[in-house]
Amino acid sequence: MKLWVLRHGEAEPRANTDAERRLTAHGREQVMRSAARLLGQPLDAIIASPYVRAQQTAALVYEALGFAGPVRTVPWLTPDSDAGEVIGELDKLGLEHVLLVSHQPLVGNLVSMLEHGHGQHPAPMSTASLAELEGDWPLAGVMTLRGLHHAG
Repeated sequence: MKLWVLRHGEAEPRANTDAERRLTAHGREQVMRSAARLLGQPLDAIIASPYVRAQQTAALVYEALGFAGPVRTVPWLTPDSDAGEVIGELDKLGLEHVLLVSHQPLVGNLVSMLEHGHGQHPAPMSTASLAELEGDWPLAGVMTLRGLHHAG
């Protein structure tokens, strides 16, 4: 299995709720730089948080890649979601090549959990950072971090 974990691009600092924060122009540029790293990758699914900035990030990647299927929106990819629950949901999907679009602290904890089996040292995921993991199964401690790219 190949898993890419993408943190949303830079978002405006305030909105009525955290879930409503939108990408800035700089955030959209960051996402496009990260999306370029995914060109030519065989994605089976793009799965995103329901928060506006993650939805906008997923839509930009979708367009940049010319992805064929729909972006899947799931409630288990919000900032405070549990990394263990996300791993369980990934396992249920049974897909080989997946892009997750989400938020800190979840993305850092998830990458650490998949690579090390715990979240004691979360991966440093700045806005639009893209982690690439590979392994036989999406299980804690059994995936290898192949790359961590920061969009700047």
